[in-house]
Amino acid sequence: MPRVTDLHVVTNTALPAPQEMVREIPRTEVHAEFVAKARGEIENILSGNDERLLVIVGPCSIHDLKAGREYAERLATLAHEVRERMLLVMRVYFEKPRTSLGWKGLIMDPHLDGTNDIPGGLRMARTFLRDVLDCGVATATEMLDPITPQYIADLTCWSAIGARTVESQTHRQMASGLSMPVGFKNATSGAVLPAINAIKAATQPQTFLGISEDGRASVVNTTGNAASHLILRGGEDGPNFDAASVSSALADLEKHKLPPVVMIDASHANCGKDCTRMPDSFRQIVRQRVTGTRGIIGAMLESNLVAGAQTLGTSREGLVYGQSITDQCMDWETTQELLWEAAGCLPCSTIRQTVFA
Repeated sequence: MPRVTDLHVVTNTALPAPQEMVREIPRTEVHAEFVAKARGEIENILSGNDERLLVIVGPCSIHDLKAGREYAERLATLAHEVRERMLLVMRVYFEKPRTSLGWKGLIMDPHLDGTNDIPGGLRMARTFLRDVLDCGVATATEMLDPITPQYIADLTCWSAIGARTVESQTHRQMASGLSMPVGFKNATSGAVLPAINAIKAATQPQTFLGISEDGRASVVNTTGNAASHLILRGGEDGPNFDAASVSSALADLEKHKLPPVVMIDASHANCGKDCTRMPDSFRQIVRQRVTGTRGIIGAMLESNLVAGAQTLGTSREGLVYGQSITDQCMDWETTQELLWEAAGCLPCSTIRQTVFA
């Protein structure tokens, strides 16, 4: 009989069940209370009951846990200083979608050497999320693989669906069941409609194939995620953070009977992936918010201890401490000055504690 299965599969290794890893690296009651509070604050900003600006800021990707922890400790101090005008949430990105080839993130390749120790990567990711929460900083990540949330979602305060996966039915369904607010980026082309369609799908009940807490294939039924929102990140034709693009996006959301609120990514195509242009993009976003565009509820920044980016090569030896190995990031000093500057422009918020149903 001819062989018809696994013709191109070398190995198929079972992962620890999600519940096993949660027991191994547990969340404490303090973690759970902090995550719930942070999610509630983010939802209040999305619904307009908290007038602060939501800023998702941090490394493009986490590859060095020591440097990441140092960044979180610095961000904790800054977040406290600007807390009346901005809610700072740290980018803790462990999965990186690749256009062709490249390092796929800490979960997939935690040792940066191509050994693809995914169980080890999941443990590192879960442990690092706890470390960030212990600093008193809310966490944000992109959910790329639909299995990953079962391992890390309980320690995540906000998540994103990226430009490369926003048109994926699998990711729209997954987002409908996530327990935290989810931002959907416009497509890599710059088109906003795919993200709007994704939001419409994610806010509705869905049924799909997934994985249970004990690691078995399962049928997942969801309620839909009302805290789904649009992120403008630019596209192949250039930036889309200008007033005309923002106005058009807000009008499109209203046309589709969705809340007219947007987050704007000051990095990626909105700065041409040039970290030296990111501050000006952010300033223009804040200026629009201050001058009356209330639909802008948040912004995103890619920031690390050291500016720029470096090439990974074949191992982590020789890497510059605190510098990105994926997209370019602003350095810490620029980030701090930029957020202090923005805090000086934004009004002090009056917070009304009402969240999404």
